[in-house]
Parts: sequence; structure tokens; C-alpha cells
Amino acid sequence: MPDAAFTPRVFSGIQPSGGLTLGNYLGAMKRFVQMQDEGRFETIYCMVDLHAITVWQDPAALTANTRELAAFFMAAGIDPEKSILFNQARVPEHAQLAWIFNCVARMGWMKRMTQWKDKAGKNAENASLGLFGYPALMAADILIYHATHVPVGDDQKQHLELTRDVAIKFNHDFGVDFFPITEPVIEGEATRVMSLRDGSKKMSKSDPSDASRINMGDDADAIAQKIRKARTDPEPLPSEAEGLAERPEAKNLVSIYAALSDRTIAEVMPEIGGKPFSEFKPMLADLAVDKLSPISAEMRRLTADPAEIDRTLARGAERAREIAAPILQRTYEIVGLLT
Repeated sequence: MPDAAFTPRVFSGIQPSGGLTLGNYLGAMKRFVQMQDEGRFETIYCMVDLHAITVWQDPAALTANTRELAAFFMAAGIDPEKSILFNQARVPEHAQLAWIFNCVARMGWMKRMTQWKDKAGKNAENASLGLFGYPALMAADILIYHATHVPVGDDQKQHLELTRDVAIKFNHDFGVDFFPITEPVIEGEATRVMSLRDGSKKMSKSDPSDASRINMGDDADAIAQKIRKARTDPEPLPSEAEGLAERPEAKNLVSIYAALSDRTIAEVMPEIGGKPFSEFKPMLADLAVDKLSPISAEMRRLTADPAEIDRTLARGAERAREIAAPILQRTYEIVGLLT
């Protein structure tokens, strides 16, 4: 395998932690589908179940959540023939490369990770070693495919920066140009979807109020009802996007409307500017039902046949390993490991 021959390739993964929401769709999945269909990259998408077990998981729930997430990928538009779709545990090269990266990454790098600080908190002594080393596995997830681009949200930018640091240090330490310096892809409207009850908080499956979020399993009636009851302010919508700056609930709903209609906020403002929420909310509800209820219905159909989901993931893993195995073998040769 020639060094520095990098095929344009996208990798991204989502943890199978259950409770999929509109935030998962607009913040990640919709963009994944667009990148697949644009055809500019090979696209590899993964349920990162090894990451999920950095904190304790009920085994039966983890299995169910992984299948549900696979169904979400496919129902949202990921085609297992166009993209490679699999769960991480089926491709052992991820963990094997992660061990090498554990020996490349520095303790100081890991300690600076904000997610480590947030998740471990004052209980760091009792946190798992896997949680501490999570970014090295994330680097391996990306670089085992020589991925050149990764779509990331704001909360993952620091981990991608560490992936770049690992690639740079590996290449420098061994005098090679073997791993690409992966570029982030951050774009699109509504990449951070906020609560329907509090526009200052991110939409979350852990919010005690189900009315705060649209679940990807919600039916048409539930979707419409939640949007109609979403918190707003008494003023009509502004005519310009700048007028949303100090109105978090209004900005959130407009962002959702723009993203679902495949437009920017600036593009939708001439259509909705000046409307009271009594007119805008039904417009948003109709659009959300039109876009989301087919996904929910297809998810239910797919999850009713777990054996077919498992076969799809197994086929995806075979395709993933065709890329990953020679990259791992070359890595071993560079490091000096006999296999």
C-alpha cells in the first residue's frame, strides 16, 4: 500500500445509547445522507458500540439500541449499498489500532478533553480507563479507514483535533506520511437543536419532559402536538434573521423549519417573517410531520425484523474490514510488529 494515497473518504459514528431525537436527525443524520448522495466521498457510518461501554450498559438494552440506531440510519436514507454501515464491535481493527494510538497519545492530551472532565467530574478515580482513553479509540475509528473528512458537531471538535494530533505524531515518530490529517466538516442549519420548552438548552433524551423533544419514534399526532405546544414569545417573527438573536425559542423553531426544508434561515425569512406563531407553528408542524413520520414508520418496520438488521450490519462489517485490514497491517509493519 503506497503511503499518502488518500481516497476522499468520510467516517462518522453515533453511540447506540437509545432515545433518538430530532436533534440526532438534524444535527447528524440528515448531513450523513447528503454526503452519501453527493458522491464526493466514500461514506462509512458506524454504530460505535465500543464507545458506549465506556460507561456501564445493560447488555440487552445495548443490543436493542444498536439495532434501533441501525434502523434509524437506514430509515433516514443511508443506503447500505451506497455507504458502508456496520457496528464497531464487528470490526476488531478499531480496537487493535486504538491500542497503538494509546501508545502514541499522551496522558496530558487526554486530561485536557472537556468530555472527560464533564463525564468523570469529581468521580474521576472511579471512572473507567476506557472513558479516559475514549479519544484514542475515536482516532482509531477514523484513521483505520484513512478517513479524510469527518462531519462533527461543536461537542466533538476537540476530539477530532486530538485525532489530528495523533496522526501528526505517529507520522513524525516513524518518519512516514501514512495517516491523513483529517478535516472536520461543520456546516448546515440547525446543527444544534434546542429544547422545545427552553431554547437555551440542547434537545436531550434525558430531559424529564417528553414535550421538550421530538422523538424519532413519535407518530404524526405526537409530532404536531409537540410543535404546537412549543414555548415561544408573544412577538411575531422578525423579517430578518438578525432579529432572532435574542429570541432563543423563536430561533430554534425557525432553525428547525429551515433545516427540514433544506434551506438556510436567511432563505426562509421572507416566507415566514412577520407571521405570528399561531400561523407559523402549523406550518412547521405540517412540514415536520411530512418529513419525519415516514422515517418513524420505516424505523418501526425495520426493527420488527432484527435478523435482517443483523445481516445488513454483518455485510457492512465485511466491507469495512476490506479497507481496515490492510491499513492495520501496514501500521504494524511501520511500528515493527511481527504478524
